[in-house]
Amino acid sequence: MRKLTLLLLALCFNTALVFGQEKKYMVFEFMKVETGNTINYMDHKDFLERIYKKAVEKGDISGWDFWSLKSGTDSGEFQYVTVTYYEDPVKMMNGIPLNKLVEYGKEVYDTLNEQQLTKMLKDAETSRDLAVRSYMEEIARTDTEFEMKPGVLASFDLMKAVEGRFEEYEAAEKEVFQPFHQKRIDNDLMGGWRLLRTALPFGSEAKSTHMTMNFYRDYLQFFNSMEYEDLEASEEDKQAVERGLQSRDQKWVYLATLEKVVR
Repeated sequence: MRKLTLLLLALCFNTALVFGQEKKYMVFEFMKVETGNTINYMDHKDFLERIYKKAVEKGDISGWDFWSLKSGTDSGEFQYVTVTYYEDPVKMMNGIPLNKLVEYGKEVYDTLNEQQLTKMLKDAETSRDLAVRSYMEEIARTDTEFEMKPGVLASFDLMKAVEGRFEEYEAAEKEVFQPFHQKRIDNDLMGGWRLLRTALPFGSEAKSTHMTMNFYRDYLQFFNSMEYEDLEASEEDKQAVERGLQSRDQKWVYLATLEKVVR
């Protein structure tokens, strides 16, 4: 009996350790690119992809995505967003310094010298206007083996929890909406779902406090998902959904297509 108890404790510890290692920290960078700079920015995007692959190999980051935005705010102020994945908040806040990017550039572009690489990296920065940078931590996700590859669709839903109802909102996402999204996934109507919380302190004037990421294989799955209705939902379930909706203000939604993915 004692051996069985010790074995169960060891399994619980390993499970907790694995879960802790899987926790993601992400930096979202929403960008505006002027019409005249679009071609230059696309070239820089391809240039940066190989450098970020090296950064993943070196352990500085765990991934990098490049998304093109199809819809968003009424003003259409952003055209692209990058998502950089980190294993811990310290790495996330430190980012990758320019000298390291140059070092990795030397390894993947052996025909370029340090001065050329430095200029190209700086040109990549000036070819777009970094309008918004958000530091987020993942606090919940659905169970799925969904493959992130170019062509995948996602909606980034930015939320602001109602003041004084922060914990209520997070509980609603995990206890009400997450199971609902899991049903969609189990019925092949969705690829995956994640709940993120801002990783930095914020006040009552913050534009958003949370984000949900909803993934779809293609537009067919996306539109089929929009038509899905949980016919088994009880009246109590519907009331729980309504309370959850009242605990947050949905600021805006971005529909995006994955163009580049590095893991």
